[in-house]
Amino acid sequence: MSDDAEASFPAPPARSTMPEWYPDLLESVSSRVVHGRSRAVSAVNRELISTYWLIGRDILRRQAEEGWGSRVIDRLSSDLRERFPDSKGFSPRNLHYMRALAASWDDNAIVQQLVAQLPWGHHVVLLDRVSDKSTRRWYASASIENGWSRAVLVHQVDSHLHERSGKAITNFAATLPPRDSDLAQQMTKDPYIFDFVAMTDSRNERELETQLVAHVQKFLLELGQGFAFVGKQVRLEIGGDEFYVDLLFYHLKLRCYVVVELKATRFDPGFLGQLGMYMAAVDDLLAHPDDKPTIGLLLCKSKNSVVAEYALRGSAVPMGVTEWRSAIVESLPEEFASSLPTIEALEAELGADDDS
Repeated sequence: MSDDAEASFPAPPARSTMPEWYPDLLESVSSRVVHGRSRAVSAVNRELISTYWLIGRDILRRQAEEGWGSRVIDRLSSDLRERFPDSKGFSPRNLHYMRALAASWDDNAIVQQLVAQLPWGHHVVLLDRVSDKSTRRWYASASIENGWSRAVLVHQVDSHLHERSGKAITNFAATLPPRDSDLAQQMTKDPYIFDFVAMTDSRNERELETQLVAHVQKFLLELGQGFAFVGKQVRLEIGGDEFYVDLLFYHLKLRCYVVVELKATRFDPGFLGQLGMYMAAVDDLLAHPDDKPTIGLLLCKSKNSVVAEYALRGSAVPMGVTEWRSAIVESLPEEFASSLPTIEALEAELGADDDS
């Protein structure tokens, strides 16, 4: 090496020497990198699912023409793995799933518009757990819209979300603009399933509230997308008297507060008066002028639906009445309940997750 040659470990210029606009440039470029990677992953997934669907369609067509059985699948699996040793996904089990995928989604347009957006693991869940085609499409669309992980999708299917979604008894159609009333109705469920709580006394509302807040992540998952937790037992003073709002949320899509009152007893029309007072106070004291009217949800242990409907007709503010359950099996028909784990097993599993 000549005497004139120089060697060094050059360091980047200090951030403090950068122009004022540099942080904006960094954020902009970083955002493009993240977005580009996300698009690349999505593109790869779309191609993978489309390829699996085409393979499944080939298998279906050949089986229909030739009438061959599972031995050909086993041979095909072995030859594919030999021909593509660096590729995974060609096990006999996966090939059977590809065949089922093509049989379940027989319209290529739907595959391109919907199916290809879901990861393969999600498809396996839907093929294993949902037999009805329209129901399967409902869960596929909901999973894409809400960004559910595979584990969340399993939970939603097992709790029969499609049967509960949007089913609360409400007066939203009469008290909210059409677009808001539709969205508000969609956010409700009947019943809500709180299978992550262990009730030692079914009439203890404070115990239920405490456990819901302790498991607020799971609680928000059951409430649905868009809910932001504001607080529990929110103190309210009116004319020198103290009141406490059980649970207060803000809904990011509806742009309004949501007051949730918990009752461990059967629905009583008198509960709506208390809920309405809380809603009025939130509108006056907490809501921003640009916020939309506060919505109230009354969660009861049970209800007479006809009584609830009549009670809500007399209210000029948006309210809903629904039920809650502390176990999935309580709300399902016997033929489904027998195939689900017990509440003890669910609690043990969730407890194990918390310890990990």
